[in-house]
Amino acid sequence: MVTDYIERAGLTPYLEKLGFHLVGYGCTTCIGNSGPLIPEVGAAVNDNDLTVCSVLSGNRNFEGRIHPQTQMNFLASPPLVVAYALAGSLHVNLLHDPLGEDSDGKPVYLHDIWPSPQTIEDTIAANLHAGMFTDGYSDLYAGDERWQRMDIAEGDTFQWQADSTYVRKPPFFDGMERDPAPLTDITGARVLAKLGDSVTTDHISPAGAIAPDSPAGRYLMEHNIEHKDFNSYGARRGNHEVMIRGTFANIRLRNHLAPDTEGGFTRDFTRADAPVTTIYAAAESYAAAKTPLVILAGKEYGSGSSRDWAAKGTALLGVRAVIAESYERIHRSNLIGMGVLPLQFPDGQNAETLGLTGEETFAGAVKRHRTSAITGRSQ
Repeated sequence: MVTDYIERAGLTPYLEKLGFHLVGYGCTTCIGNSGPLIPEVGAAVNDNDLTVCSVLSGNRNFEGRIHPQTQMNFLASPPLVVAYALAGSLHVNLLHDPLGEDSDGKPVYLHDIWPSPQTIEDTIAANLHAGMFTDGYSDLYAGDERWQRMDIAEGDTFQWQADSTYVRKPPFFDGMERDPAPLTDITGARVLAKLGDSVTTDHISPAGAIAPDSPAGRYLMEHNIEHKDFNSYGARRGNHEVMIRGTFANIRLRNHLAPDTEGGFTRDFTRADAPVTTIYAAAESYAAAKTPLVILAGKEYGSGSSRDWAAKGTALLGVRAVIAESYERIHRSNLIGMGVLPLQFPDGQNAETLGLTGEETFAGAVKRHRTSAITGRSQ
């Protein structure tokens, strides 16, 4: 239907002349499926350590989501996306600087090409009708040829495929009894990550591209998936093996336990020299040693949109508690739902004021109606 009303309005040929082609719908941009930069641009970004920006008309611009090489992403209306593309830079003031020059070499400004409210209203009235919606969605669930040719297993329950890299039976209910197990104390816990303020759920569970050298990328290659077919974390949400490897793997994450790194790295205190390794590899070592884990964080922990897997992945990594200055309320509830205890520093206190470096061992007594203060002990 989007294709229909854009074509009806006569916009398609002009958008395509400017390089704007209709390539997808819905979450294409917001979930990080915009595709790679052309090789020359990508190489220039890497070789010169450039901070490059995007302008998009989607509704998500969290770090690392739109594109791994694009560090800053600005949300704007579709006409402003086109305007910035014409200008070719964010170092312009669209109210005063020209977008370019016309065929006579005269400057062209935004106000010269911006449509009037009446023009917009007339275009919508002439090209957008209720019938387009009813017709376009009348056979929404019929699907195309490929969908209709799929073999559907019969029965009341889903038939899991052990070799699928997209949808696997999750382990959340493995070993679960009808009666919940009693709460247990947290003893001998180590810090998996010590984080700062404004760590979003997209930092915890990224939704964008999967890097080939990441734990998730290596898992896919071990299952004979080529890089071009990796898709994204957003598309692989049905596979917990991918998602657990992607938890705390956002390429912009800064873990204070592993200074001078960016991405999903930490230190593994199960080894005497506490080497820097991936967060997933460290979590595996702690699981083998039966060592519970905690996360230290600052203010606004868990704001963002990737809420379900931010809590699921945290629990699957073996994290028993998060200690933060403040939480986004939905993420806090999701942590509780996954059995991860969200604790909050008293007002005026945080990891720094208490002298916590993340190298301590943590312990705390868990009670049914209240939780005692978790204390850190330096080794």
